[in-house]
Amino acid sequence: MNRLIGTIECYLFVTGDEGLTMSQLIVLTECKQDQVQAALDQLTSDYENRENGGITLRVFGGAYRLVTKAEFADDVKRLLENPSPKSMSQASLEVLAIIAYKQPVTRVEIDDLRGVKSEGAISTLISKGLIMEKGRLEGSGRAILYGTTELFLDRFGLQSLDTLPDLQIEDESDVEDTDLFMTKFQETFSLENE
Repeated sequence: MNRLIGTIECYLFVTGDEGLTMSQLIVLTECKQDQVQAALDQLTSDYENRENGGITLRVFGGAYRLVTKAEFADDVKRLLENPSPKSMSQASLEVLAIIAYKQPVTRVEIDDLRGVKSEGAISTLISKGLIMEKGRLEGSGRAILYGTTELFLDRFGLQSLDTLPDLQIEDESDVEDTDLFMTKFQETFSLENE
């Protein structure tokens, strides 16, 4: 068992941000699922119980990965901080929200929801690795369908798309001060959920 734990730890260290799924670990270790799961549970326990350790084991998007513990986030941020941190624009956040909740979705559908063109925001999100092409619509024009990536799940701390928070649809009387995008976004999802 100790050898298996060490082997899995090495594999996870080497694969870095990509991590490994349970099925990949089973193939690599040539062990049964219950053995691999027991080794992963022990490894997780070892990491969590080490008071002076900064690393732990988590599952994101179905892949097991070694990550830094949450209490060291500020320390890691200091290391990685750029003098001019690049945050996402409101347009990019709007487009990302639409894609996350409606995927796969076309640019035209995104534009229609937002009421403005979204090409720039889509390009930005693709370059950041948060979204990608997920195929094309059948028929004339064959519009590109967009969806989120594994990096999106990682950056937002989600295990899968099923763990996206529910949309909070506000009562119309409470939406007076929201912008046009949020009003239209909420109306669209209200109609779809009826």
